[in-house]
Amino acid sequence: MSEHQNQAAMITTATTCPYCGVGCGVLVQHDRQMPIAVSGDRAHPANFGRLCVKGSALHETLGEHGRVLHPRVDGVETRWDDAIDAVVTRLRATIERHGAESVAGYLSGQLLTEDYYVANKLFKGFIGTPHLDTNSRLCMASAVAGHKRAFGADAVPCCYEDLEQARLLVIVGSNLAWNHPVLFQRVSEAKRRDPALKVVVIDPRMTETCEIADLFLGLRTGGDIRLFNGLLAYLSREDGLNRDFIRTHTEGFEEALAEAQRAPDTVAEIAKACGLAPTSVETFYRWFAREPRVVTLFSQGTNQSDRGTDRVNAIINCHLAGGRIGYPGAGPFSITGQPNAMGGREVGGLANQLAAHMDYHTPGALERVTRFWATPALTPRLPSAPGHKAVALIEALERGEIQALWVMATNPAVSLPDSQRVRRALERCPLVIVSEAMESADTLAYADIVLPASSWAEKDGTVTNSERRISRQRGMLPPPGEARHDWQALCEVAAGLGYGDAFDYQAPWQIFDEHARLSGFENDDTHGRRLFDISALAGLDAAGYDALAPIQWPVNARAPHGTSRLFEDARFATPNHRARLVPIVDEADTAADRDFILNTGRIRDQWHTMTRTARSTRLNRHRAEPFVELHPDDAAALKIRQDALVRLDNPRGSFLGRARLMPGQRRGELFVPIHWNHHFTTAGLASALTERRCDPISGQPASKSARVRIMALPTRWEASVLLERMPQRNRLAALGIDYWTQTPLRRCVRLQLAASVAPTREALFEALFGGEPTLWSEPSDGIHFRAAWLEAGRLRGWLRVAPAPFEFDDDWLDLRFADASLELDARRRLLAGRGLDERPQGRIICSCHQVGQRPIQCALEEGCLDIEALGQRLRCGTQCGSCIPELKRMIGQANHAREADISDAG
Repeated sequence: MSEHQNQAAMITTATTCPYCGVGCGVLVQHDRQMPIAVSGDRAHPANFGRLCVKGSALHETLGEHGRVLHPRVDGVETRWDDAIDAVVTRLRATIERHGAESVAGYLSGQLLTEDYYVANKLFKGFIGTPHLDTNSRLCMASAVAGHKRAFGADAVPCCYEDLEQARLLVIVGSNLAWNHPVLFQRVSEAKRRDPALKVVVIDPRMTETCEIADLFLGLRTGGDIRLFNGLLAYLSREDGLNRDFIRTHTEGFEEALAEAQRAPDTVAEIAKACGLAPTSVETFYRWFAREPRVVTLFSQGTNQSDRGTDRVNAIINCHLAGGRIGYPGAGPFSITGQPNAMGGREVGGLANQLAAHMDYHTPGALERVTRFWATPALTPRLPSAPGHKAVALIEALERGEIQALWVMATNPAVSLPDSQRVRRALERCPLVIVSEAMESADTLAYADIVLPASSWAEKDGTVTNSERRISRQRGMLPPPGEARHDWQALCEVAAGLGYGDAFDYQAPWQIFDEHARLSGFENDDTHGRRLFDISALAGLDAAGYDALAPIQWPVNARAPHGTSRLFEDARFATPNHRARLVPIVDEADTAADRDFILNTGRIRDQWHTMTRTARSTRLNRHRAEPFVELHPDDAAALKIRQDALVRLDNPRGSFLGRARLMPGQRRGELFVPIHWNHHFTTAGLASALTERRCDPISGQPASKSARVRIMALPTRWEASVLLERMPQRNRLAALGIDYWTQTPLRRCVRLQLAASVAPTREALFEALFGGEPTLWSEPSDGIHFRAAWLEAGRLRGWLRVAPAPFEFDDDWLDLRFADASLELDARRRLLAGRGLDERPQGRIICSCHQVGQRPIQCALEEGCLDIEALGQRLRCGTQCGSCIPELKRMIGQANHAREADISDAG
């Protein structure tokens, strides 16, 4: 094919990124078989062409390898129709024997709105069970409950432009730089344009987001309510209230203020309770009181608490009392974690919701939804009360109340708290159906029936981002193997159960049309007006749906072009149209002296449980192993050194990872990432340690305040291994390996092993390679050992043993696995683990251009002491920008070292 013909064969599809809640627009260049390149969509108003490294690497996560391609029933691969028959037969038998409420579903913010809509309709409307919940319960439920208490509806009042129009941005419980990088870039750019924009970061950890902070409040875990109650009292004392707004548009102010003033409310007392300097608290309060254009951006650090709803309302109280809502650059802004967490809330994906932002207690909702979903042949049988929320759902599994569970597009064996207990509950459930795209999902091990699902490049529908913006996700490839879209699987099961007339959808645009019509059904002043209303989008045909441009709800007759910002008229969704301030009781400190507080969260280059992002080699290089961040003083007291393996324990489970000594970590507190699962490491599940303790209002678990003990793992032997494929894990267990982690590379798998007692060399060779090495080297010290296995001149395996971790060039070795026959010079360099002119890069800092710590350090030593100079020399920081905070930290350390050298010389 000529170059001209090849270009003509290329297609560009505008779609949406499937990772965080920013909802970035993506342009994908692809042929009929595979995406070739991904770039940001400059026309999309969420990102204007920006992409983070995860979005930029989307095309690297695709391909049939590691995909679930065929259905399985009781562990045996079968035909799709037979698998659907098995689902229908077993569900019907369960319902006949135990009743409809013995069936449950557990969904995901990874689903498209159309998938979500059909699932909610089937489970609640026709099977008749209320027990349908979603993993959004783990991240956004407290924000939802807080919005409802304050505004009368789950309504995020702000838009992304408010982040750029604010004069004070308060970031609470969010490492925006890593978890929502494109928004961080927008804020960074706004701050460059307007240096008067002040940024306050409130977080127990000094994260990369602090790079743009004018003020960092490193408060103790659990100090949020005291801090924001104190702010409310300060606003009252220092004339920071908007008394006209309070009098005209709110209720509950006096009660909320009285509760805020009940605890000691002087700045000094609040600072002491929060573990902060009084001058820092005073500065924050003064800035908030004096600046009308304030946005408070909050995320999981606020929500994931047993007082999460109260924390949300403590923040909202301050905005309502100051009237700082409903105009540009002002408002409380909940930033969602998943790409379609909000879409799931729109259709009723949470167990306490019904549909279209109607709850079970919404007047007339049950009868209204029944009439809407009724067909000439079928009448829905909606449950009358909410179902089990996620954690309670697992407890119902344990009790045997739930006899059948259908899991879609999520990995609860890893993500739900107290994961060992979750796994035991899944094990005992008589029927577990799992719709999944990736074989690396731990939950598949508990499935009686597996249905292969389509993934991002194949799915077609809509998602709603954090600013209420609905965008199209457009499929560009056919699903591989027998994989099908989740809505299709649901419709086939519905037809088998006898509900086919109500689920006769042939394409996603038909589902969206029904969803839009329901949002506007009896949504008026007569029946009670609901904020969520996209009725102006009803009636779109296939072409109109395909061409749908990003738009923010409400989209109705009053706002046919969408709505950027809510409550500009100060009319809220409560019966009297007044917002409610909620009295918030102060939080008590229940710390145990000898225990550490465990905080959990995401890292820059991975997503959720790594089933997708780990498929991209470059996304695995920034943080290749699970880790534990702790303060250097705590490490010194415990005799824990940098990069040593450590063990965390509590009554629920254990976690193994590398120690990272971080001065920005609070003493007595630890941080671990949430991503690693049993597919990638021995014991790296953060959820093995987290508690089932939940917010009593939202049902959201407290994922950021578990109590743990920490100790060094007494290992005396470590090995790095490169293999064509991961060996069976029982072989590693037989070797007595205490710790292993695998990192997929392009052509092989890298294993890092550690043990307290070294296995015999013969057993190691046999377990990893099945025999003696082709090449080997043993220095005279008897501690180190290197070996390589070749077959017909091709590299099949590589090993290096030492008492502690060591550097080698796994990029160069990975390339050698592709060589048809190793050249003589490559053979000579093989045991050294690097090419003749190459040195290991060290830990990757810039994932876009694969620039490691070592070349950056060399450039800093040679005088490249700003971002521009590093970018010109190494290209780091010149693409997505996610690495810039880390680069700036390295620059700061280099400047500090240089100043110290000058001082010593003087």
